[in-house]
Amino acid sequence: MPEKLERKKAKPAAGASGATSAIEAPRKPGGFTRGVSDKKLAQFTNQLSILQASGIPIVRSLRICQSQLREGPLKTVVGAVADDVEGGASLSEAFAKHDAVFDRLYVNMVRAGEKGGILDTILVRLADFAEKSQRIKSKIREALTYPVVVLFFAMAVLVFVMVFIVPKFEDIFKQFNQDLPAITRLLIDASRAMLTYWYIFLGIPIVLFFVYRIALRSPKVRYASDKVKLRAPIMGDLIQKTIIARFSRTLGTLLQSGVPILEALEIVEASIPNAVLSGALSDVRASVREGETMAAPLLESRVFDDMVVNMIDVGEATGSVDKMLLKIADTYEDEVDTRVSTLFKLIEPVLLLALAVIVGFIVLALFLPILKVMDTMGAQG
Repeated sequence: MPEKLERKKAKPAAGASGATSAIEAPRKPGGFTRGVSDKKLAQFTNQLSILQASGIPIVRSLRICQSQLREGPLKTVVGAVADDVEGGASLSEAFAKHDAVFDRLYVNMVRAGEKGGILDTILVRLADFAEKSQRIKSKIREALTYPVVVLFFAMAVLVFVMVFIVPKFEDIFKQFNQDLPAITRLLIDASRAMLTYWYIFLGIPIVLFFVYRIALRSPKVRYASDKVKLRAPIMGDLIQKTIIARFSRTLGTLLQSGVPILEALEIVEASIPNAVLSGALSDVRASVREGETMAAPLLESRVFDDMVVNMIDVGEATGSVDKMLLKIADTYEDEVDTRVSTLFKLIEPVLLLALAVIVGFIVLALFLPILKVMDTMGAQG
């Protein structure tokens, strides 16, 4: 492919036809749903798709799903949706009233399924989308749980040693009437500082956290922060691949379901949690609105890999953008799985090495004076 793609008239893409407007719901960046977990919504969607595929009327299907759910927000919402549909509303209209549970992606796909008479198929795609999104999140969560737990307990033990153990050794060392090694003085000074200025050690991380959260309200700060995340060693590449997989899966699923491309791009742009990638998608949407291609602005953004741009370019040329996007999603999801597994294997020895260094430092600092006293006593004896 040439170094810079020529802008050309966009070829028809799956889902590009139709002038239907999206049912509006508040933008919710960073999540497939709010208020109800992805796992619960995926289970509900899967069950509803099975009932619809079996030919059971939609109201009865909703009532069956409601009866199977445990008491909670989702059960209440499904009951309200069933009431609305029974009262004459369409399923997408009923879902749109509960935007804390069913986001724009969900509502627009259901709406497209109703218009095309393929609601059962759309529900299957939605359930598959939710399950795959949940799988990626679970993989990343599993990889991060171990190091977070180890770091938490390591910090707890370190604080306990510095606050309770080191001061007792300091009292013992005073009885030796000898100069302490530099490493021991450093440890004692650190312990004293922690005891004296504990409020600073405790307060600084809390203050920094809230300052950072407040600063993120500024679009410029958020953009800069997200840019740093993408360029971070090791984790940056993982974050980028995760977001590209999400973009590809979401846009491909929307186009495959018949959602018009401009509406699909708007929904995807709102769902991307990274401001840098979201900005790139804004340029893509502007390009498509002008009748040009998706691939050219994606290439110019320098955010998406060449493979992604080339596959989308081929998809536009052949009218199969949705299929190409889903292939990209499959590829990147596999890469994320591999990277997460590799990262987990690397983190464990690094953490153990770091803990060994810290423990070794403390042990050495505490026992050097004792060994020095023993040597002195042995020499005198």
